[in-house]
Amino acid sequence: MQKMSKSLMLLALAVSLVIGGVLVGGCSTSDPEPAQIILNLSPQQASDLIQDNANNIDFLVIDVRALQEFDTTGHIENAILIDYHSDVFEDRIGYLDRDKIYLIYCQTGIRSGAALAVMEDLGFVEVYMISDGLDAWEGAGLPVVIE
Repeated sequence: MQKMSKSLMLLALAVSLVIGGVLVGGCSTSDPEPAQIILNLSPQQASDLIQDNANNIDFLVIDVRALQEFDTTGHIENAILIDYHSDVFEDRIGYLDRDKIYLIYCQTGIRSGAALAVMEDLGFVEVYMISDGLDAWEGAGLPVVIE
């Protein structure tokens, strides 16, 4: 009888260790989230980024100016408009895939700087901003599209 109770105790201890190991392992955190890349780029660096990602469907250029500015003064080719001063700006930004790569700009860098902060707070992984905005872009001789 004593031999049987010792065997049962060892079995119970072994089962407890296995269960404990599974429970502790199940509570461990998954891989850490990737570090955010939130950077200001010169117009030339931004142009290089656009060229490097020309065939990347996970790369988007976002213009955060008003529709009138976008239409009348031009924009970077293939940019999408999400007006920073719109009542739905944060909602529209919030719908975007946080794992894609974004380049944002405005006219002078003020609105895009604020938009960059919003995207950083929302956990976007990789967002770039054109320092001094479209003014600097055009000042560097880089093209805009007027449609």
